Amino acid sequence: MSEEQQIPNAENPEEFTGGMKLTKPKVTAAGVPAVLSSARHVLREMDFSRGFKALLTLNQKDGYDCPGCAWPDPDDERSPIAEYCENGAKAIAEEATTKKLTAKFFADNSVAELAKLDDYKIGKKGRVAEPMYLPKGATHYQPISWEEAFKKIAKALHELNSPDEAVFYTSGRTSNEAAFLYQLFVREYGTNNLPDCSNMCHESSGVALTESLGLGKGSVTLEDFYEAEAIIILGQNPGTNHPRMLSALQKAKENGTVIISVNPLPETGLISFSNPQTLKGALGIKAKLTDLFLQVKLNGDMALLKAIVKLLMEEEAKAPGTVFDPEFISEHTIGYTEYIDNVSKYNVDELSAACGIDIGQIRQAAEMLKNRKRIIACWAMGLTQHKNSVDTIKEVVNLLLLKGSIGKPGAGTCPVRGHSNVQGDRTMGIYEKPSQSFLDKIKHVYGFEPPRHYGYDVVECIHAMHEGKAKVFFAMGGNFLSATPDTEYTAEALRRCKLTVQVSTKLNRSHLVHGEEALILPCLGRSDKDIMNGENQFISCENSMGVVQMSKGGLKPISDQLLSEPVIVARMAKAVFGPRSKVNWDLYLEHYDYIRNDIELTIPGFDSYNERVRKPGGFYLPNVNREGRFATLSTKAHFNVADVTFHKIEEDELMMMTIRSHDQFNTTIYGLDDRYRGVFNERRVIFMNETDIVKHGLKAGDVVDLYNYHEGKERVAHKFIVIAFNIPEQCTATYFPETNVLVPINSTADKSNTPTSKMVVLKVRKHGV
Repeated sequence: MSEEQQIPNAENPEEFTGGMKLTKPKVTAAGVPAVLSSARHVLREMDFSRGFKALLTLNQKDGYDCPGCAWPDPDDERSPIAEYCENGAKAIAEEATTKKLTAKFFADNSVAELAKLDDYKIGKKGRVAEPMYLPKGATHYQPISWEEAFKKIAKALHELNSPDEAVFYTSGRTSNEAAFLYQLFVREYGTNNLPDCSNMCHESSGVALTESLGLGKGSVTLEDFYEAEAIIILGQNPGTNHPRMLSALQKAKENGTVIISVNPLPETGLISFSNPQTLKGALGIKAKLTDLFLQVKLNGDMALLKAIVKLLMEEEAKAPGTVFDPEFISEHTIGYTEYIDNVSKYNVDELSAACGIDIGQIRQAAEMLKNRKRIIACWAMGLTQHKNSVDTIKEVVNLLLLKGSIGKPGAGTCPVRGHSNVQGDRTMGIYEKPSQSFLDKIKHVYGFEPPRHYGYDVVECIHAMHEGKAKVFFAMGGNFLSATPDTEYTAEALRRCKLTVQVSTKLNRSHLVHGEEALILPCLGRSDKDIMNGENQFISCENSMGVVQMSKGGLKPISDQLLSEPVIVARMAKAVFGPRSKVNWDLYLEHYDYIRNDIELTIPGFDSYNERVRKPGGFYLPNVNREGRFATLSTKAHFNVADVTFHKIEEDELMMMTIRSHDQFNTTIYGLDDRYRGVFNERRVIFMNETDIVKHGLKAGDVVDLYNYHEGKERVAHKFIVIAFNIPEQCTATYFPETNVLVPINSTADKSNTPTSKMVVLKVRKHGV
């Protein structure tokens, strides 16, 4: 590819943004370009004074938590200038924008007209400034008072034949306080239908870790990164999705850590990094991060891990007790013999072919791990969104158990969560499969009997709405339609609801694909002041490493019609239950301390919650794995036995994974550039290996349609531009949500039921042929 290449538009201009430009992919992440990009995004949305104030307190101990990713803040000193990353700044630009949508905007723009826009243009319209209602058969949203909105929700819920006909979704932005009240309201109403964004991302991690180690969370702290001898990063792109992780990796490298990266795409952030918070970084001096890059085929991780273990077994046989940790294995694990027997039956050549990694590189990885015991394994959706995700993550755990790399400094598991409080929401009880002990505690504290049967997860709730079994859909944040699989099927499911309700900061696609009636309830963002009874309230969040800390916004809200999420839940509960509720919802409307008091009574680990959360930096929740203990029935860690999946696809088929661009966080599109991959001004693209392009009779720049035929149903995404890229043969990558339409609703991970967005079988055809 030339340094800069213009690709002409396709024949239908509304499908494309206007003149895609390609450059060579970048080899260094962050640095001055990231600083300049951050400034541009902030200043497009607000004036300098508001933007500077928003960034100055972002991720500070006396400020507010970034609404982006859940990467932890340093326990000790934080940069007073920029304790955030480029995408964190973009997230704040989106949230703290002064653009606002009033009743006039909705009167001037019909739902049908807005629905013609792409997700990027929809999101750029601005903050929703007042509650809006779409009556049955109406073409435009119209203003509604908060009181009337809550009455309509109460009426719809009262008319259902069963509480299980309502679904209550949660995004990872929701605070501990809001999540706790939300699940409490839902359970007093009488259902456990509490699907959340974790169902679509790290559910596989939670299942795998719980079954193997007894706790569905990671075991490491940020300090462990600085003590690790080796860090393995699988199926993750921290340069775009968790940029502040790069600083931790840089510090680890300076302390002598070796880093192995496993991914189908070479990700810029894992190649080298210019830290803009340091003089060297500001001068453009880069730090090399990855020591060994293993470019695995899609879903080749299990085969790769078994191959590495196979080679380590050979080394252990030569010098018993020097490669594995026999004392740890004997005292703290079960299933070792069965696991070793399983690995023994595989041939390394066979595993090498399955994962697409040269045997020499696999031997190099084994050699790097052979004499190291302080090992951290990190992973994200590249591992969690496959049919065999749970077993693959357990295979990661198997490797750590062999090395005794859990429960000691510088070692352990690190599932890197995507959204800022998705882990905290689960801790607060946002879960469709609650434990009996949790439900018993709710009954003890509040005096009502919560439902005991399991509720719907995301995939199950989509089916339920589609089949008419669920008739009211309530979303606490998020953009449900754009986040979920099988877009057309999901859209039809939402349209079959009697009422859809979205608690939102900004306009999104889910407001435009709705039930017979629809409500948009505008809420405060993290950066907004939340004044209640004359006092600026704070909320709290839990990061990926189990730290709970306060978050207090400092910006003036763009409208006086916005309510906080805790207030929305409490007022909705009062409207639904009236005086018959067992919960004193009025108390929660006085001060958030009262919410935290009841969290302390209900959820383990929150002793002296109000006192400890006010301490700078917050506090760590208990973590048995971190202490070298395992909360399984056997009180030991479990080796897992699972076989490798050898994928066979037809000659005219390809495998596709959905990914984010650099100008994106989850479903929020900040811009149309993917700077690190060298793609500018376009999102409808498909990254392909050059050999596959030729094999399928294509050339770079061709416009193609993408097809999936899972279970005999045709799914199609039209008009994507072919880009030649460094990706393994038979593998492709596309951006979501544009290709979520191709992800089959019935293709999900075993046990976790997570959609298999990283393994979609495609057929590619030239558009118009």
